[in-house]
Amino acid sequence: MDLTLIVIILAVILVGVFLAQGLRIVQQSECMVIERLGSFHRVLQPGVNLIIPFLDVPRTVTVQRYDRSGKPVTTQTNRIDQRETVLDFPGQSMITRDNVAVTVNGAIYYQVVDPQSVVYQVENFVLAVDTLTRTTLRSVVGNRDLDDLLENRDEVNQRLLEILDQAGEKWGVKVTRVEIQDIQLPEEVEEAMRLQMTAERKRRATVTEANGYREAEVQQAEGDKQAAVLRAEGDKEASIRRAEGEQQAIETVLKAGGDRGLNAERVTGYLMGLEYLKTLPNIAKEGDRVFLPAEFSQLGGTLGAFSDLATHIRETGGSDGKA
Repeated sequence: MDLTLIVIILAVILVGVFLAQGLRIVQQSECMVIERLGSFHRVLQPGVNLIIPFLDVPRTVTVQRYDRSGKPVTTQTNRIDQRETVLDFPGQSMITRDNVAVTVNGAIYYQVVDPQSVVYQVENFVLAVDTLTRTTLRSVVGNRDLDDLLENRDEVNQRLLEILDQAGEKWGVKVTRVEIQDIQLPEEVEEAMRLQMTAERKRRATVTEANGYREAEVQQAEGDKQAAVLRAEGDKEASIRRAEGEQQAIETVLKAGGDRGLNAERVTGYLMGLEYLKTLPNIAKEGDRVFLPAEFSQLGGTLGAFSDLATHIRETGGSDGKA
């Protein structure tokens, strides 16, 4: 075999080995930290990259995750994912300020923004973020009462986000959001809260019913008041009309008596006789025996006046041709 051909073949093999060892293809949203002779050299960006074999070595990082059962799983990788990632940590027991034991679990949303700091500033950045979240959450929960924790969960999330984001900046990690997913209470506390809620609902129902009853009574009283006022006004108007009618009737009788030459005394006696005659049937209905008052002795004069008036009216009417 020709020596030149052998050299060419060896050169092709060396180039192939060089390309195989030095060619690195980085996927989109990933990066790779390269060390040259043990020190930081550069960060490989997405796409095709070429490194010097045996001199340039990708730095391996340790990443911890949780499986579906909540157990931690640690992996070694030389590729750093720069996408926003969620870390769902399992629940842990905590004590509130009012000494209530609760179990809190949550989720952290983070993103790697500085791969160099992630590799060299912290050993396991996921574990660091997880541990800091648990510690901070325990501190925040311990400074709040149970009711405050349940009512102001958004404030707790915001406080955790501020603390974690400030600490994660040193590690090259941006914490974008923290969410408390669930707060589990002891059974006796849940039962007490259910009883309290039931009592509160009953109290509100009682208050609502009392307010409705009071409103109905007020409306009824107002209606009765208006009805009484209307009845009183109606009775007043009717009494006025009756009085006016009686006055007109008396005036008519007096005028008629005057037209016939009768004085007012005789006409008054005539009217009193009519009232006595109207009253006698009602008095007779009250029993088998009728007791008349002493003033009944004056009835004779009244009836006499009535008789004279009636006779005079007949005579007058007879002479006038109107009787």
